[in-house]
Amino acid sequence: MKAMVLDRFGGPEVLYLADIERPRASPGNVVVQVAFAGVNPADWKAREGWLASYFQYQFPFVLGFDAAGIIAEVGEGVEGLKKGDRVVTPGNQGMGERGSYAEYVSAAAERVVRLPDHVGLREAATLPTAGMTAWEATLDNGKAHDGALVVVHGGAGGCGSFAIQIAKMAGARVATTCSERNADYVRALGAEHVIDYRKGNVPAALRDWGPEGIDLIVDTVGQGTLIDALAAMKRGGIICPIGTLIANEPRIDGAAAEAAGVTVIPTISSFANQPRQLRALVDALATGKIAAPDMTILPLAEAGEAHRRIQQGHVRGKLLLET
Repeated sequence: MKAMVLDRFGGPEVLYLADIERPRASPGNVVVQVAFAGVNPADWKAREGWLASYFQYQFPFVLGFDAAGIIAEVGEGVEGLKKGDRVVTPGNQGMGERGSYAEYVSAAAERVVRLPDHVGLREAATLPTAGMTAWEATLDNGKAHDGALVVVHGGAGGCGSFAIQIAKMAGARVATTCSERNADYVRALGAEHVIDYRKGNVPAALRDWGPEGIDLIVDTVGQGTLIDALAAMKRGGIICPIGTLIANEPRIDGAAAEAAGVTVIPTISSFANQPRQLRALVDALATGKIAAPDMTILPLAEAGEAHRRIQQGHVRGKLLLET
């Protein structure tokens, strides 16, 4: 099968198209013929070797967590899934196996969700990493609820696009930060208040919007860009910074947060929660409670270009690779 592989860590140039052996369905697993693979910031960090503490790399290595496609093979003991089913999955790369930048990928059956007929494969491919992380931060950790004031820092990216919609689905009022060019996009997702992070003081703008304090901030940007957020928070509020894996990243002072009565919960997509979250996301997409974010689709062979774009930041919505 064709796959984008790397033999060493480095920049986007280390990715190349190769013919490698197709995975086989081991017990409890299925093999998915990939139609679309999602590209996430974690992918370029994996390419540079940042995830070595999470799983063991085995070269030639194939990147990619997210895949949507059609089941090509079903392993022994799998129930409820069959060859030909249209599905979405975060795959097994988190367990050190080859990822989704390939024509086929292996996935544990409990991490595979069958799609309703009216849900497109490209739309489904946007869901796993970005959507599950947004769900973890906004609902599981952030407890967004009816009437809550929720701020999504970086609302135009993949995770931010889902966090806005998930918060709205919970009945919250949502403000977000983004560049001026993305203002109409995030409003269409459900943000009622949009702050251009390039202009003015973001915490001051948040206090103007929510003078009694913010209930939840989902920070998809990190790198100290919202380190002064405590001044805008309500006592009992929650800040969920999405993990960036960047060493020595500036963080909100724990003692100051405690004194302000604010809980800071660093958030990544929890492996144990992912099957439940993905099922909920597929249901929300199928029933129109959320929509897929804007998509930019490149051929599989242009994975290096996809990495250049996502590493530079400011990608609206989701980048996908089409096999």
